Amino acid sequence: MNETLHVLKERRSIRRYRKEQIKPAELDAILEAGTYAPSGKGLQTAVMVVVQDPETIARLSRQNAAVWGKPEADPFYGAPTVIVVLADSREANWVQDGSLVMGNLMNAAWSLGVGSCWINRAREVFDQPEGKELLEKWGLPDCYRGVGNCILGYADGPAPAAKPRKADYIRRV
Repeated sequence: MNETLHVLKERRSIRRYRKEQIKPAELDAILEAGTYAPSGKGLQTAVMVVVQDPETIARLSRQNAAVWGKPEADPFYGAPTVIVVLADSREANWVQDGSLVMGNLMNAAWSLGVGSCWINRAREVFDQPEGKELLEKWGLPDCYRGVGNCILGYADGPAPAAKPRKADYIRRV
């Protein structure tokens, strides 16, 4: 099978991570793949903020858990790296642009043996005052809105099995 199609078919969301930080060369390759995601009109509205500092990850996790309504949870599942994907909401395709970046990040990670998972609630987190503070700290204007959090790390255990594909997934007309 073609390697790209194999990665697309086999990639799974990982929700248990070893403490070990991912290798810098792997992170760089994953990030580069994100920069090659398609974007509306080629505007490249998305940005990726790489977070590996445990304190900042804990802060993001607390904010995310509060939005989720599960303040005691760790929505980042102990992953040692979080890539926050944001996009310029002044452009019409900002959500789609950021979503394509997220897909590229996760597929590239899997191809390198790095686990990943899309963690929701980035929009809600970065629409709140504490999220706006982080945008300012990171040098981003408040027109940037959260699309997703791509958590990365080495899986602690086997990947889950694929769920069966639904029978009516494809319609040909």
